[in-house]
Amino acid sequence: MRVRRMMQPDHLIKKLKDQDSSAFEELYEMYSQSLYGVIYTIVKDGVLAEELLQDTFLKIWNNANTYTSKKGRFFTWILNIARNTAIDAYRSKSYNNKKQNLSADNFVDIIISNEDLNRKTDAIGIEKFVHKLKKKCIKLIDLLYFKGYTQKEAAEVIEIPVGTVKTRLRKCLSDLRELVKE
Repeated sequence: MRVRRMMQPDHLIKKLKDQDSSAFEELYEMYSQSLYGVIYTIVKDGVLAEELLQDTFLKIWNNANTYTSKKGRFFTWILNIARNTAIDAYRSKSYNNKKQNLSADNFVDIIISNEDLNRKTDAIGIEKFVHKLKKKCIKLIDLLYFKGYTQKEAAEVIEIPVGTVKTRLRKCLSDLRELVKE
C-alpha cells in the first residue's frame, strides 16, 4: 500500500491556481467529506448534496485564481463556496417544488435535525469549539451557517435588529477564531 504525501497548503494553493490536476485531486481528498457535511446539512438530500459537492469543486477549480489570503484562510474560502452553493440550491424554485412532494417522515426528520447542532458541527469538526461560545452566539451561528438563514431572517427569529445580528456575528466569529487558535 502506497502512502501518499500531502502537499503543504501554500504549495497546494499555488498548484491549484496553476490548474494542476494533482492539486485538485488532493484538494478533493482533503476536503470533500467536510464540504459534503456542510452541504448535506443544508439540503438534507444525499443525491443533491453529491451533485452540489461536484459543483462546489468546479467553482473552486474555476475560481482558484481569485483566492487570496487577504480573503481569509483557504478552508474558510472553500467552505463559503460550498455553503453558498447549497443555500442557492435550497432557495431555488426547483428545490422548493421537489420539497412539496416529500413525505411526512422527511418533515419530521428535518424538524428533528434542525435542532441538532451537535451533529451538524461535528460534520465539519468544530463542535467542541462552537459549544464553548455564549448561547446567543451558538443560536446565531446555527441559524446563519447551519440552517442557511439570511441575516434578515435570523434577525426576525431572534427578534433583534439586522445591525445587531451583523455586529454580534462579527464578535461571535472572532471569539470562535480565538478558540480555534488555542
